[in-house]
Amino acid sequence: MTEWTAADLPTFSGRTVIVTGANSGLGLVTARKLARVGAKTILAVRNTAKGDEAAATITGDVEVRKLDLQDLASVRAFADGVDGADVLINNAGIMAVPYAQTVDGFESQIGTNHLGHFALTNLLLPKITDRVVTVSSMVYLFGYISLKDLNWKSRPYSAWLAYGQSKLANLLFTSELQRRLDAAGSAVKAHAAHPGYSATNLQGHSGRRLGDALMSIGNRLATDADFGARQTLYAASQDLPGNTFVGPKFAMRGPTGRVALRSPLARDTKKATALWELSEQLTDTKFAL
Repeated sequence: MTEWTAADLPTFSGRTVIVTGANSGLGLVTARKLARVGAKTILAVRNTAKGDEAAATITGDVEVRKLDLQDLASVRAFADGVDGADVLINNAGIMAVPYAQTVDGFESQIGTNHLGHFALTNLLLPKITDRVVTVSSMVYLFGYISLKDLNWKSRPYSAWLAYGQSKLANLLFTSELQRRLDAAGSAVKAHAAHPGYSATNLQGHSGRRLGDALMSIGNRLATDADFGARQTLYAASQDLPGNTFVGPKFAMRGPTGRVALRSPLARDTKKATALWELSEQLTDTKFAL
């Protein structure tokens, strides 16, 4: 690991990058840094008015397009409008929110953080030339994938366990995507990254006063969005083996580099394949290479 920062980004001139959830937080910083080094950067956002406000703060070739990951029709419309891209960054997410359902009836956290990005990646994959980077979280360690009840219709809902499940799904998705890319003889790579703990607007939406207050206190100890986005940018720009997981050396802080170990649940290849197959059924999308 080295003291790599966004100042070390190589040129992205002539390259197109899609960043989901790029109107604020880690996504906005990620988009801003990539545009600075010459990337044509597509801000894929649910609220285009906020996307336009974010784009106005970025210098470079920036385009705002509507994408609502909680609505598969929106995901399909977005993918249909993309001619091609070099890098897809699955950054958008929600965290520890009260129970809600997406337009398609998915629990909102697995629907946004995993299933929406799963569908988006499959639909865009024939148009991607370099890599897919999916932003996970160390909270994946508290996650468990329930293939029988992925959408929390039978078990009592827990906002944090649902978030952990979605972030574990991000890692299983990445490993299974890379396995399929390798089997297809594709040069495209799949990577994951986690920001450590960065203070962004992701926190504070639990719907519980105490929980939101604790996260507010935690934010005072957290790193900033620049540090969190650094992990994503490293995964998006460096020459890495497929299925690399990037993050700070000491989980929350420290130099950026490859995460050496993943939990046994995150290395479960059978569960990764089963989750992929279930996700295909739920989203009606398939690996397209």
